[in-house]
Amino acid sequence: MKKELIVSHEDDLTKIALLEDGRLCELHEEEDKNDFVVGDLFIGKVKKLAPNLNAAFVNIGYDKDAFLHYQDLGPQYLTYRKFLKDSVSKKQTSSGLKNFEIQPEIDKNGTVDKIIAKDDIVLLQITKEPISTKGPRISTQISLTGRFLVLIPFDNKVSISKKISSSEEKVRLRTLIDSIKPEGFGVIIRTVAEGKKVADLHNDMNQLIQKWENTFKNIQKNKVPSKVLSEDDKASSILRDNFNQDFVNVFCDDEQMVEEMKNYLEVIAPERKNIVQFYNSHIPLLEYYNVEKQLKQSFGKHVNIPSSKGAYLVIEHTEALHVIDVNSGNNITAGNTANKEHALNVNKMAATEIARQLRLRDMGGIIVVDFIDMTNPEHRKDLYEHFRTEMSRDKARHKILPPSKFGLIQITRQRNRPEKQIDTKEENPNKDGEIVAPIVIVERMGETIRNIMQKEKGKLFLHVHPFVEAYLTKGIKSIQMKWFLKYKKWVTIIPRDSFKYLEYKIYNSNKEELSGYSN
Repeated sequence: MKKELIVSHEDDLTKIALLEDGRLCELHEEEDKNDFVVGDLFIGKVKKLAPNLNAAFVNIGYDKDAFLHYQDLGPQYLTYRKFLKDSVSKKQTSSGLKNFEIQPEIDKNGTVDKIIAKDDIVLLQITKEPISTKGPRISTQISLTGRFLVLIPFDNKVSISKKISSSEEKVRLRTLIDSIKPEGFGVIIRTVAEGKKVADLHNDMNQLIQKWENTFKNIQKNKVPSKVLSEDDKASSILRDNFNQDFVNVFCDDEQMVEEMKNYLEVIAPERKNIVQFYNSHIPLLEYYNVEKQLKQSFGKHVNIPSSKGAYLVIEHTEALHVIDVNSGNNITAGNTANKEHALNVNKMAATEIARQLRLRDMGGIIVVDFIDMTNPEHRKDLYEHFRTEMSRDKARHKILPPSKFGLIQITRQRNRPEKQIDTKEENPNKDGEIVAPIVIVERMGETIRNIMQKEKGKLFLHVHPFVEAYLTKGIKSIQMKWFLKYKKWVTIIPRDSFKYLEYKIYNSNKEELSGYSN
């Protein structure tokens, strides 16, 4: 499978699209000022206890207090508390944990009011970003994630991913990590560590230890509440968790981010760093790779199933769960053998698209899928195995139940961030009875271009809706050609799938917006 990463930065917002064989499978958006990302470490102050929930609310600087459940304290909470107290008071002078006194583990069935008090200072990690009216979900069980390893303070165990099946490889990895692991730390060996060289793992370990060192330094000098360690930027974290030989290209339109990603690949895969390329064109990056077009096609209540000859999904969102209904484009008669095979094929294509939709929309919680009825038990088993295979590429924790007697498949999927929702419908420009006539808009464009040309010597680029682009460029005597004959300068017209019908923007050769209009 060919993977491509498209990273676009515009107006303090970074959009990261993951393409698999040209199909958009994941879309992430990250604001430059987003200070509450999964994996970030903070020191916060307990604002109040909620004994009825066996939880506490912690001030970490967000509008809403973060939620800390007793089960998320972790058995080593008392040790973390002592380390934090000693670090803030400067009694702890080093980030090393070799001689640090480990405190007794807390009772896993205890109550929060016996362990935490109001105004306590805690070292914590974001496990779920703010969603809707809820603040972040946090944990005091700290883990630092690298490319091959996960470093866990105050834990001496070495655990290995269950997906590594070779006994010899498990012994090799465990022996190796035991020899380089600093005392006072536990390690989880990730699946991607299988077969890796000693130097690669040692380098990853050193980076994680440096992260812990930075955390310690920030604890000593920062106020409460404050962030003491930032998770990798989204593009680098995607590379960290997904990068393999399937990646063929990484395109980015921001030079600084290109350098950051190249530096990251220099560490984890130096021989592949040249796959990161700087994109510099007046056609927006997401437009050029059809990401905007695929977004319009992939979001909304009705979603077509590729190659299914008319089959489609109906995706409904409710307060309690998500419901997905699979509809065949053709009538299927249960008694016909050919139609039974057709039902299975449509269901398998639907399962592939549903797996993609869950990743793309980042849908979480309970999802119920109503597939086309299949009476053959072997067909139901075949569909279930196919669905599990398609979902295996999903990094979010999930569980899939076998089809019920009613043909329903239930899924639970982890949700760490707000679900992605993109409105594919546009406002009716005629809803108030009157709009600016299109010919007036075209005249306004021409007048604006004439005024700009008197000041701007370089090339001009006009971004418009695809329908308007087709109108402006139609025929030999097109409006675009008339502008050229009239002003003696060519205006490049670029169609934008994300624009409204009468919206337009004019840019110069430096990609600076000079003028625009939005209906």
